[in-house]
Amino acid sequence: MGPAMAGLSPKERPSRIIDTHQHLWDLDLFSYSWCRSIPQLNRSFRIKDYMEAVRDLNVVKSVHVEADVDEPYMLQETEHLLALAEKDNVLEGVVACCRPESRDFPAYLDRIAQYSRVKGVRRVLHTQPDDLSQSRLFVDHIRLLPAYRLSFDICVLARQLPLALDLAGKCPDVSFILDHCGNPLVREGRLELWREQLSEVAALPNVTCKVSGIVTNADPDRWSCEDLSAPVEHVLQCFGWDRVMFGSDWPVCTLAASFREWTEALTKIVEQAPEEDQEKLFWRNAERIYRLQRPEGAELPPEGAPQSEPD
Repeated sequence: MGPAMAGLSPKERPSRIIDTHQHLWDLDLFSYSWCRSIPQLNRSFRIKDYMEAVRDLNVVKSVHVEADVDEPYMLQETEHLLALAEKDNVLEGVVACCRPESRDFPAYLDRIAQYSRVKGVRRVLHTQPDDLSQSRLFVDHIRLLPAYRLSFDICVLARQLPLALDLAGKCPDVSFILDHCGNPLVREGRLELWREQLSEVAALPNVTCKVSGIVTNADPDRWSCEDLSAPVEHVLQCFGWDRVMFGSDWPVCTLAASFREWTEALTKIVEQAPEEDQEKLFWRNAERIYRLQRPEGAELPPEGAPQSEPD
């Protein structure tokens, strides 16, 4: 696996990175049923594994995005991550798992929004029926998010971009963050419809985009920078430099590339851009969009949250 390219020297790498899309899961604590069908991911990935993956790569902060934990463990996963964020690591923000289709959603928001490190919520849509996000209850619940200062990460397949367009259009006051560039079919080379529909999504001012997941959608054995550059450049053209953020999608990205390989490939793709724009992509926009400046006197971990990880 990996690109046919030489690695970058330390001076050529970004001097500062905020990773807006990392995952952790501990199978000794919680259940993630979806992992069972992917042997490479059907093991625990803990914070110490992430810190090793980003070693010497200038990652200064990260945002954990919920990992589609089995529903009974949604709150526990969030509390566990908030506890981890109190320790000596780069984890600073959490995008929590949620179920906007549930009538209990407002009470759930009341519970999680009291913690300043909870920056947003996500309900994975690409594994669900297309009509899940189309119900009146779902939409009404998403419209509650601005009152809690929370964003919504929207994760859809390329063919589902009209769902993202519809939801974001119905909730103009909500800050939406499109995960993985809308998952273009890089390996298949079928980008035309994705290009058109991504442009429509980007025309909505309340949507920003994570430059993540591109490498996982490429051929895992033979991808190159050239394969990734066309979709990345289209994203930048559509959203502009002020509405994009770097994300690793680690450890899912390891199906095709290490954290280092993906980061260096993206660095090569944007190397001709002004330094100011590169900084927006790799860290400046993330601080603004996810409000990552940690306030003084940040709260302690929630009562009852796990205080340490098993070895």
